[in-house]
Amino acid sequence: MLANNMDRKKILELARQGWNAAPEAEFIPGETYIPPSGKVIDADDLTAVVDASLDMWLTAGRYAEEFETELARKMHKKLCKLTVSGSAANLLAFSALTSHKLRDKAIKSGDEVITVAAGFPTTVAPIIQNGAIPVFVDVDLETHNVDVDALERAIGPKTKAIMIAHSLGNPFDAVRIAELCKAHGLYLIEDCCDAFGAELDGKLVGTFGDLATLSFYPAHHITTGEGGAVFTDKIMLARIVESFRDWGRDCYCGPGVDNTCGKRFGWKLGDLPEGYDHKYTYSHIGYNLKMSDMQAACGVTQLRKIDHFIQRRRDNFAGLTTRLKAEGLDRYLHLPVPTPKSNPSWFGYLLTLRDGVNINRVELTRMLEEKKVGTRLLFAGNLIKQPAFKNVDYRVVGELTQTDKVMHDSFWIGVWPGIDDARLDYMVATLRDCIKSLLP
Repeated sequence: MLANNMDRKKILELARQGWNAAPEAEFIPGETYIPPSGKVIDADDLTAVVDASLDMWLTAGRYAEEFETELARKMHKKLCKLTVSGSAANLLAFSALTSHKLRDKAIKSGDEVITVAAGFPTTVAPIIQNGAIPVFVDVDLETHNVDVDALERAIGPKTKAIMIAHSLGNPFDAVRIAELCKAHGLYLIEDCCDAFGAELDGKLVGTFGDLATLSFYPAHHITTGEGGAVFTDKIMLARIVESFRDWGRDCYCGPGVDNTCGKRFGWKLGDLPEGYDHKYTYSHIGYNLKMSDMQAACGVTQLRKIDHFIQRRRDNFAGLTTRLKAEGLDRYLHLPVPTPKSNPSWFGYLLTLRDGVNINRVELTRMLEEKKVGTRLLFAGNLIKQPAFKNVDYRVVGELTQTDKVMHDSFWIGVWPGIDDARLDYMVATLRDCIKSLLP
């Protein structure tokens, strides 16, 4: 750590000046690639990372503590635990529900968890990794979220939890699903990785379930490079999440801290001798999934801009909808629709070729990419068709008709804050020209 604060100030000012001196890249239609997602970072983010690096405190530290506190406040949750990615956050959230500390309420091997196949694999992977059975139900094309009627039909005697993502920033019907969970005694994990700041019925997503998760990968609403977080209002669940994150230890002291519990050498746990050091007592088979302070430093400054980022995403979503309808492209494409009573925090703009439109999705997306309009699929499409799921034990309730439709005919384009009106104009004009050229 630098002893001289004047040296630190000089270094940080030079970092800021260097960032601000870099010229902004010009957008040239047809030459400048428009990625479907991306980060928006500035001199504040850079100087925070440099400031953290000057401490040379290379694990979680002062910035991580601040980031956790501010994130919990922003998500309207009491407790937040940082981790290395959104995928890790999902793993920690689900693993927490398998803990022996939950006694007869713990999820066990062979228990069933309802989810959807039209999504990202690491929403479902923790279910399988913990020996539970995913039960897949279909989605609808308008909101690209779970069909709640199908979900209700899937609840059975082995069902112990529901774990679903708010798809592309559009909330699933968490009000009704939370009611079903309460009625049947089920856990609810909300994967909010694509939906930071989305609202349903006046409440933030992530506040309906027992646990919620976020991702801070560069594609997401804010970034720490790699990073994620788990949220809960229950101190027991937060302690268990922390244990799984921090090697499985029973101790909950922060890095560099001893004896938070006040009886470090006064525990008698397992078959260990009485007084065995609590810092080296392990209550779970865990991992090491902590965020570094340099990552957290970037998160602190990014979080200060989240409201602006969310508004830009909403503005770009509205701008695409207006332009697409003006060009009449909704005759060929299903346009995304917000869930009733919701205010989405859009991650992407999902487009699905209508039945009877004789256009191949692969040809269309290949053409768009060639013309520098970035595209992405709705992640795995249909998870059970993926090679990784070939030998997985799962169950399907009903038909995955719309999931298969998404797999064949859906793709999304960007709404992230780095997209401006000139880029929106070019994206829609290019999509129009590509569709017309592919029509019979």
